[in-house]
Amino acid sequence: MTDLQILANEKDVLRKQALSRRAALSGVERIEKSLALTDLADALPVPERAIVSGFWPIRDEIDPRPLMDLLRRRGHELCLPAIAEPHLMFRKLERGAELISAGFGTLEPPTDAQQLVPDVLLMPLAAFDASGNRIGYGKGHYDKTIAALEQTKPLLCIGLAFAVQEVDRVPAEAHDKPLNGIMTETGYRAFG
Repeated sequence: MTDLQILANEKDVLRKQALSRRAALSGVERIEKSLALTDLADALPVPERAIVSGFWPIRDEIDPRPLMDLLRRRGHELCLPAIAEPHLMFRKLERGAELISAGFGTLEPPTDAQQLVPDVLLMPLAAFDASGNRIGYGKGHYDKTIAALEQTKPLLCIGLAFAVQEVDRVPAEAHDKPLNGIMTETGYRAFG
């Protein structure tokens, strides 16, 4: 087994453990903890008038929509990721606009929605550690997207998760970019 296979296996085990802890939260706990993000929003280092990409939650992910609505009311333009090649693209999210199925149980703005380039990524994840390393869902969508966006302008990457998704250590690879911060129901932590 190669070193890369060993790392991939280790990440897969950590992913499954963290997702199992997340799934064990009751529906009421998930709602309350998701709503807590809005109470903590002042701690987010989001620049004034920044374009913010959120995400439409799937399965038992933390729900960023109340936080995103608060950011919209504070003057931020919002967008959602859309799966595209060679990396994610971002379409404007407008209040009341129709959303379409994007697969995986998530929704996205339609193809005719305005494309935006976000300044801030509010990102879903499976697991994170105290150094800001993250484990996604294994497809690499955000890794490729971050690499591409950072070539055009500075990018603030903030993970959104439940505190139970924290692990002792994420085995980071050379191409893995640590988060700038993580927000859970317990608060915001900056990294680096």
